[in-house]
Amino acid sequence: MRVIAGTCRGKKLSAPSGETTRPTSDRVKEAIFNILTNRIDFAEIRVLDICAGTGSLGIEAVSRGAESCCFIESSISVTSILEKNLLSSSCKDRSNVLNMDAVKALHFLSIRGQSFDLAFFDPPYGSELYQRVFEKLGSPGLLVPDSIIVAECSSRNPLLESYGHLKRFDRRVYGETALELFTMEKK
Repeated sequence: MRVIAGTCRGKKLSAPSGETTRPTSDRVKEAIFNILTNRIDFAEIRVLDICAGTGSLGIEAVSRGAESCCFIESSISVTSILEKNLLSSSCKDRSNVLNMDAVKALHFLSIRGQSFDLAFFDPPYGSELYQRVFEKLGSPGLLVPDSIIVAECSSRNPLLESYGHLKRFDRRVYGETALELFTMEKK
């Protein structure tokens, strides 16, 4: 697992052993960023990486010029690997890590008035977090209008077409993984 482009290009990232996380493969990550590069300018955007795991997606966005990334990861042991990856990739100064449940973290960020231009969401497949996280993301203020949400899920279990003001605009399948891209419609 490595950073594909930007200031940290080629930097290898650590991952926990075993099956505690399912890091996004380099092939899928490259597909995500090819899609995003055609839609957004990474310079100065604020990124949210939910169920961040190793932080691979958020670190890639920061490497490509994102102003900041807030990483949400509930596992203490995985968070320590995420912190190590942030230090080794020199992304720590533009990062914030919340070691807490995803829904509680989104509520916390909303109360603080933080908003984001791009969000990655990669929970364990089959998780019940999808509905709850999308409801929070669709609440006023957390995402700016026209923001993009990239969700990874099992290719066998597609997500809904919309969640409130979040509307799916693309779906791509890579083996067992499906990428589902949503945008926050203007209200």
